[in-house]
Amino acid sequence: MVRLSIATAGFFLATLLSVPALAQTRPLVTEEMMVKTSDPGIEIYVRNKRPADMTTFRPEQTVLYVHGATYPAETAFDLKLDGLSWMEYIASRGYDVWLLDLRGYGKSTRPKEMADKPEANPPIVTGQTAVKDIGSAVDFILRHRNIPRLNLLGWSWGTTLMATYTTENAAKVERLVLYAPSWIRQTPSQVQAGAGKLGAYRMVNRDQARERWYTGVPEDKKASLIPAGWFDAWADATFATDPDGATMNPPVLRAPNGVVQDGAEFFGAGKPYYDPSKITVPTLLVGAEWDRDTPPYMAQTLFPLLVNSPGKRYVALAEGTHTIIMERNRLKLFEAVQAFLDEAKKS
Repeated sequence: MVRLSIATAGFFLATLLSVPALAQTRPLVTEEMMVKTSDPGIEIYVRNKRPADMTTFRPEQTVLYVHGATYPAETAFDLKLDGLSWMEYIASRGYDVWLLDLRGYGKSTRPKEMADKPEANPPIVTGQTAVKDIGSAVDFILRHRNIPRLNLLGWSWGTTLMATYTTENAAKVERLVLYAPSWIRQTPSQVQAGAGKLGAYRMVNRDQARERWYTGVPEDKKASLIPAGWFDAWADATFATDPDGATMNPPVLRAPNGVVQDGAEFFGAGKPYYDPSKITVPTLLVGAEWDRDTPPYMAQTLFPLLVNSPGKRYVALAEGTHTIIMERNRLKLFEAVQAFLDEAKKS
């Protein structure tokens, strides 16, 4: 792995890992790196996949993905299921694709508060902090590729973060994809924060993750929702990203609670976190009918508020949950997002 700062981005030595060619794909290369943030001691993990023969880079062919409230980016966006990850699906179609773990998640630096008991500190990694991390990643990619803009793709909480960043930095954004977008809440949150005072972070075990995933799925559809082995593949990869949590009984994944605090203060209290009218780039909202984390009413409410987004659209996918990215109908999600991204390449 390469550790580097934005200032020294041009001098890092990358590790290139060949990715096996898949059906209807091109050979890909992978780079992993740590990018310094503006806060001392905090580095964020980014991963890049792109066609091995890609030598020029353009805004419309560059994508940055960020995760949601609980789990890191790479164990969903770049998890090989049936031999293919979503990150590879996009990259094999001629894109320079990046993912980001916010601080406190995945392979990024865990704030010092996570080494203490959760109740010893207030919630960490609020949206304001997370948007700063996105800014660090965006600036690094733009400098590294010598491009002025890129596409942003967020999932769940990541939609709030990417939308907020876009309202503040429209000149750096080509297109915006909001997968399972969050908005003003009319139903209870599915994020399990525990009882009592909100601490620095929360702990989620494997059974809780499975239960949350299946919430809202009709009983007669549960057996076929997730192909055999896919949940375990995701859970094994995801819980392994938290070695300290793995030593607990039962093993847990620790996740910062800043998002929970923000949710209570904004969407849970009927207040918008950002102003949709300030989004001035083409925007796609995409979600699934059985989503109980960000139910369809959220996207349906948000969509007409995007009054200054040219070419906006909303795609509703059948028979999927908040986590359709790793379900039997995942290709419907991939295809909808790809069609939106490809429009810019054709123009």
